[in-house]
Amino acid sequence: MSTTTTARTRHQGIHASATLRFDLIVDGFTAPRAIASVPPQPGRSGTSGLSCATTELRPPTAWPDEPTTRPDYPGRMRLVIARCRVDYEGRLQAHLPLATRLLLVKADGSVLVHSDGGSYKPLNWMSPPCLLTEATPDPAEAADGVRAVWVVRHTKSGDALRVRIHEVLHDSLHELGVDPGLVKEGVESHLQALLAEHIHTLGEGWTLVRREHPTAIGPVDILARDADRVHVAIEIKRRGEIDGVEQLTRYLELLNRDPLLAPVQGVFAAQEIKPQARVLAQDRGIRCVVLDYDALRGIDDAESRLF
Repeated sequence: MSTTTTARTRHQGIHASATLRFDLIVDGFTAPRAIASVPPQPGRSGTSGLSCATTELRPPTAWPDEPTTRPDYPGRMRLVIARCRVDYEGRLQAHLPLATRLLLVKADGSVLVHSDGGSYKPLNWMSPPCLLTEATPDPAEAADGVRAVWVVRHTKSGDALRVRIHEVLHDSLHELGVDPGLVKEGVESHLQALLAEHIHTLGEGWTLVRREHPTAIGPVDILARDADRVHVAIEIKRRGEIDGVEQLTRYLELLNRDPLLAPVQGVFAAQEIKPQARVLAQDRGIRCVVLDYDALRGIDDAESRLF
């Protein structure tokens, strides 16, 4: 692609060639800077003399002394395995010495540095909005074996992640497509449906009255009757904490005002119940039940286990 432009230079009695640099925006990306040479032109001497020239802009391969802005990879993830050193410069300083690491450049612009340990957590990273540029190593870096320098700068804070790459072992792009998101098993709605279906888990002779029993301050997850035909309000959580106990307490206060339901007892059911929540529930006469999601689904039958 080439672009024609008119360049004007102001002379003060001296006629010399000039070099103009421009940033080209192509398809939304910043391309390497273009160069235009303006040859000497005859003009009038004096501070007001102007000379005009028309020239063609042509993009060079790269500027050897300046960073080249790399376009991002829309919808694609870049995986680079390289021997590199990493420095974080900004509100805090951090350094990773030379080692083989995985560099992730995600489609959202974030850059993450991973090692073979540490589970899922990166050693260092830069979250978007940020800009990745590749710069030519300076003489000292080149003498030290650096082949490329990545500078990832956060566009708001100004913090920078500087990656000095000594050797690239792998470099590839992958289009992952649209991710459907995480679907969690054992969420409260699943637990509620399973417990309502298997209400006898709470005791022999228990029966379901209804799910999502309405009250003035919100629905109770399950309203049931025990073997003695006493109403029981059941609040279900994945992780049982003090807030859940407080919520069930408010429901019980309202339900016990209804002469058709009172007395109403409470059951606080969760996959995990925090010790503080258990103490508070027991102090208020609320029964605590730990739910086994796999057992409710029928995957894990405790009666048929050897131990």
